[in-house]
Amino acid sequence: MAEQPDEWTGAIDTTRPSIARAYDVVLHGKDNYEVDRAFVAEIVKVVPEIYDVAAYNRQMLGRGVRFLAGQGVTQFLDLGSGLPTVENTHQVAQRANPDSRVVYVDNDPMVPAQGRALLADNERAAVVSADLRDPAAVLGDEAVRRLVDLGRPVGVLLVGVLHHLHDDEDPRGIVEAYMAAVPSGSYLFITHFCDSSQDSRDAERKYLALLGTGRFRTVAEITGFFDGFELVEPGVVPLPRWRPDAAVPEALTVGQRLMFGGVARKP
Repeated sequence: MAEQPDEWTGAIDTTRPSIARAYDVVLHGKDNYEVDRAFVAEIVKVVPEIYDVAAYNRQMLGRGVRFLAGQGVTQFLDLGSGLPTVENTHQVAQRANPDSRVVYVDNDPMVPAQGRALLADNERAAVVSADLRDPAAVLGDEAVRRLVDLGRPVGVLLVGVLHHLHDDEDPRGIVEAYMAAVPSGSYLFITHFCDSSQDSRDAERKYLALLGTGRFRTVAEITGFFDGFELVEPGVVPLPRWRPDAAVPEALTVGQRLMFGGVARKP
């Protein structure tokens, strides 16, 4: 069971699964509760590969951040970052360039304390407790203004999070608001649950019933988030197929097709 520092008393609802804590479960973390593990156990019944899917997403995060660093990006806004685990954005980015600056944004009450402990000695990274659905508040936060120069290119990361926004929350408008705030040469990096099979549709029903979020969008809908930007090859594809470090089988499993992702440059 996750530890709960005094300052969190009353702030964490342990009667319902949390997005960040459920992701922590499938990444074999320890910052979760029984309700989160029970939720994941239900998802496993539909998609037995869900733990592998989390690993594919984490690997894609690393490859995407390394790619952006290779394009000269040294500022990263990681929206809906979740609980810290291995190979976090700042670790990948700062390994490529020690001057890289990273701001994590999440509204789960466990994330700020865990993140701040991880970043205690890192002056070029910070965690902000805010809701990504309010771009003005996020962009106006003191830590964001201190670490992110909106006059220079920014890597805007929405990795494994947009599928938790319902259509009536205007996820596309939210993406556009962040991208409108960053200059030409910035990049948009998205991974998203995909409506790619009957299994994925069954998983979507489980997510919506048990977690209240989890909108599995089609490839066309996911690609639509990149409208107006220059998609980087190979475009919006299953995560294992995005610039892989090793050969990928021709035929992908259900789990390998459960999430799609892509990166695009703002012209």
